[in-house]
Amino acid sequence: MISYEDFEKVDIRVGKIISVEDFSEAKKPAFKLSIDFGSEIGIKKSSAQITNYSKGDLLNKQIIAVVNFPAKRIGPFESEVLTLGLPDKDGKVILLTPTSEVPLGGKLF
Repeated sequence: MISYEDFEKVDIRVGKIISVEDFSEAKKPAFKLSIDFGSEIGIKKSSAQITNYSKGDLLNKQIIAVVNFPAKRIGPFESEVLTLGLPDKDGKVILLTPTSEVPLGGKLF
């Protein structure tokens, strides 16, 4: 088990996907995302295995991500944030999203 203080160290924020590119070099099908987290954090990159979504469905979508993990190199790409999702009954990733539009960079508390 972790303590509540440990959980508070994880910085989970809302961002908006502003670009989506194919990530053909990835071992598993994935997209390269650019996500705007507002003026405090700025634009960050993420690799996400969410190809069950179309690029059009992802563009301008608000998502939830961990923004304070160390960057992770995935092939030639450096993923700066962890985009969060949950598998559905078929194993497809369903992105965590706010149910209403919220300000970019808003922190989960």
